[in-house]
Amino acid sequence: MLDNQFPKPNVVVSKCLGFEACNYNGHQFNNKFISMLKQFVNFIPVCPETAIGLPSPRQSLRLIADGDEVRLVQPAEDRDLTGDMLSFSHDFLNSLNDVEGFILKERSPSCGLKDIKIYHKEINNVTGKKTSGLFAGAVLATFPDTAIESEGRLTNLRIREHFLTRLFTLARFRETKKQQTMGGLVNFQTINKFLFMAYNQKEMRILGKIAANNEKLPVSEVFKKYEKHLNKLLSRPPRYNSNINVLMHGLGYFSDELTTEEKAFFLDTLQKFRNKKVPLSVPQNIIRSWAIKYKDDYLLKQTYFAPFPEELIARTDSGTPKNF
Repeated sequence: MLDNQFPKPNVVVSKCLGFEACNYNGHQFNNKFISMLKQFVNFIPVCPETAIGLPSPRQSLRLIADGDEVRLVQPAEDRDLTGDMLSFSHDFLNSLNDVEGFILKERSPSCGLKDIKIYHKEINNVTGKKTSGLFAGAVLATFPDTAIESEGRLTNLRIREHFLTRLFTLARFRETKKQQTMGGLVNFQTINKFLFMAYNQKEMRILGKIAANNEKLPVSEVFKKYEKHLNKLLSRPPRYNSNINVLMHGLGYFSDELTTEEKAFFLDTLQKFRNKKVPLSVPQNIIRSWAIKYKDDYLLKQTYFAPFPEELIARTDSGTPKNF
């Protein structure tokens, strides 16, 4: 979208990821992706462990199996911090409004989203079971429809593109929802048609019917139904073949204008995308350039070709995905 002004998503982030030296060992992790994001999102930094009164540096915490429960314990101090962490998590998360995403510190017994080791209560070894950190578990339960990732997984290009797409689409919907007009909702559906087609064609059609509101339902009810299916549509990243189908659909808009060589170049690029040699943005930008050249206003308004600020596409994303 050439004239797109991206609304800033509200994103809760672990404070140790570039905001404060509050990790258990007193360190701060300077994450390049999060640094890139700072000018495009409203970050809400939080460290659940210092928020419940722990110092930095501090003795490490563990998740301990206690019967059917998992407790958050500081073994060196013989402290059970489960109640404090659950109370803080409840109060903090319920104080938030209009949050589109979370970026949490991996491998943390409070913020880790998964694969956190659970230890035996009586003996000093692991049970073989893994779970989420206590704060992260509360996040997943309280905000199941937001974009939630650990900083480590965001080094993967496909995961990162999906996270950003979901984040900025939800932020755009938040602004549309504030208007509470059917015209605004219809426009939102229109500009996201290609994007929704790539994600889930079944849900795209359902969203179209909801936005049409042939049943003449109250606007508030329409938005509630729409949001439910929008979250379902965005819950999983699109498949490669779905993106290829949408890109081929875009190619069809210019079938009469393009030379044989131009079509062949695009199809070759599409094959490189299929083989994971180039990111999605490469074939997207080819079609976007044709939309500019041939002044196709409908395509230029499609969020699919610029679902998030292009500055967030790193130089390392020009080919095979690499770590930040």
